[in-house]
Amino acid sequence: MDIRINIERLKRDLEELGRIGRDDHGGVSRPSFSAADLEARGWLKKKIEEAGLCYRQDGAGNQFGRFECAGKTIMAGSHIDTVPNGGMFDGAAGVLAALEAARRIVEEKAPLTKALEIASFTDEEGNLVGDFLGSRAFMGLVDESAVRNGRTSFGVLFSDILKRTGFTAEGILGAHKDRPELEAYVELHIEQGPVLEDEGVSIGIVERIAGKHYRQCAYVGESGHSGTTPLELRHDAFLGLADFALRATQLVATKYYGSVLTVGKAALHPGSFSVIPGRADFTLEFRSSSPEAMAAIEKDVFALAEDIAATRGLTFISKLVDQTAPVTVAPRIVSLIAEECRSLGYPSMKMTSGAGHDAQIIAGACDSGMIFIPSPDGISHSPAERVDWGDLEKGANVLLRTLLRLAK
Repeated sequence: MDIRINIERLKRDLEELGRIGRDDHGGVSRPSFSAADLEARGWLKKKIEEAGLCYRQDGAGNQFGRFECAGKTIMAGSHIDTVPNGGMFDGAAGVLAALEAARRIVEEKAPLTKALEIASFTDEEGNLVGDFLGSRAFMGLVDESAVRNGRTSFGVLFSDILKRTGFTAEGILGAHKDRPELEAYVELHIEQGPVLEDEGVSIGIVERIAGKHYRQCAYVGESGHSGTTPLELRHDAFLGLADFALRATQLVATKYYGSVLTVGKAALHPGSFSVIPGRADFTLEFRSSSPEAMAAIEKDVFALAEDIAATRGLTFISKLVDQTAPVTVAPRIVSLIAEECRSLGYPSMKMTSGAGHDAQIIAGACDSGMIFIPSPDGISHSPAERVDWGDLEKGANVLLRTLLRLAK
């Protein structure tokens, strides 16, 4: 059956959802379990039910719309939470494209032999207690201590957030018990980078999703008077961090091409004029699509960190915050998406995702794939985030055709 999505309806849905959580700076601030997020959840529930799908919500707040059939489940979706002052397409485009695909299947009474389910996963962005709370709960992979005792990125106890929502730690920890037997999961997403636009290609077919290793680190030395302590006698924690940031970046760039390392946040203590920094706290993140490279980077980078500490008379300390393993997308999903692109006459290219996605977590239960559409100027996590509606229409049509193939 040659079914196509209704792009005008999909556009209206995205614009409606994009108004929920609109902030004073022109972006969308809709972190999971916020007032805006709870409003958006109510809106999505109504849309799912209007589409003729069976609505359910699990203990982690993951939302689903199901078209029941015998056999295993084919799932599509993403997330509707945002970073603070983010954009209106990251995550939301994938959820609402999946909803539109399911709507068209229901409207056209397309024959399926497998159940079809759309999904919106809680807190993909990691505003609460680590990335992918919803999809990890769905898979039974959440950290119990973080759920019960952790603090959010806003400094508030997660348990206090839960008290205002009706969700519980027990519900989150038990969410995986409601997971259906999955055969495949497909996620449409904006690229969040410039490659597709630069290449003039409408569809990216993700072959690999990079893993991430994220730590809180510090160099500890000695504070002292900046005017009376000679340079050769200092144990300056900032110089240790500066030396490490430059050399670790060079190491990854030259030895592990395609991988990345980032020091995203730093704080010096005591942080005063005329005082040598005695401590430098910083975040450290590295990513790679290769499991072997991830392991080697970890070994080399932390050996370098310790060598710099020894040379400068410092102590290096670090604590693991979160990590995800690289994922290779199931070849049959890659091939199927490529076939549908050719059938529809849409140019496509295979690519690696440097960002993490719920598809990466769901890959532990079934074949999991991703469809990228261009991000104009490569902008994401920003009020300036946008899509070309023609590209979105193409991506959603590829998603629809892929789901029909998988569920027939």
